[in-house]
Amino acid sequence: MRFGVLGTGPWARAVHAPALAGHPAAELVGVWGRDLAKAKALGAEFEVPGFDDLDELLDGVDAVTLALPPDVQAPLAERAAAAGKHLLLEKPVAFSTEAADRVAAAVREAGVASVVFFTLRFQAATTTWLTQAARTELAGGAGSWLASLAGSRFAASPWRHERGALWDVGPHALSVLVPALGPVVAVQAGAGLGDTVHLVLTHESGAASTVTLSLTVARMSGGVEFFVHGDAGRLVLLPDSGSAQEAFALAVDELEAAALTGGTHPCDVGFGRDVVQVLETAARALESGCRETVPR
Repeated sequence: MRFGVLGTGPWARAVHAPALAGHPAAELVGVWGRDLAKAKALGAEFEVPGFDDLDELLDGVDAVTLALPPDVQAPLAERAAAAGKHLLLEKPVAFSTEAADRVAAAVREAGVASVVFFTLRFQAATTTWLTQAARTELAGGAGSWLASLAGSRFAASPWRHERGALWDVGPHALSVLVPALGPVVAVQAGAGLGDTVHLVLTHESGAASTVTLSLTVARMSGGVEFFVHGDAGRLVLLPDSGSAQEAFALAVDELEAAALTGGTHPCDVGFGRDVVQVLETAARALESGCRETVPR
């Protein structure tokens, strides 16, 4: 399958492009960027051309991966889907349910495959954990994702500074708690220091979970922890320490499989859209200070 990378930032350079270039069943054929010089520079690292004309890139590929800010990703994903290209998207799909709905509709109308790269969902440890959780009568769960944006590869990311941990690492938390405990129907939220957010999620199953998210903790305080609990005790998720490239390569495999079979992936754009809706509801809860219901 021939792939083009949309984006020239640090994630495209560190994960998307090298994972595709080294993939045994995928071919990286080009890089698109809003800045042609950057697109050509990244493409040159992998001996492929750079483009600033999206249609020109789309003419030569079967699928695209998108490593772009969510508000840039969504409309370009619509265009790519309308052109019949399969999509490997980053999280969150968009900054609003309305925009995510448009991407989902474009995918549905074009009949293309889609996968959203929730990193944890493409790790063996998570697959095992979710399998165990599915065999358990669960009562609830909890998770935290604490990190420091300062000094990271994303330190210069404007949207992460503007939107904070809720929109950056919140999707990762939902990507494991929702399949374990069920769809979220209501959210309560409170703010902490910096961009820290505390969420109480009510799930359709009647279970509840709590989540703490931050990109502004002291570097020594960072870490990722998730667990669910029920009649079989507590199930703790210990995320793999493997590289993001390995997880991304698996996402490429699974996109190709969905494209070949015509099936849907558990982390397709529809699931990505539902995650955006919960995030949007949480943002409203932060503003209102009240429990907010997720629209049906």
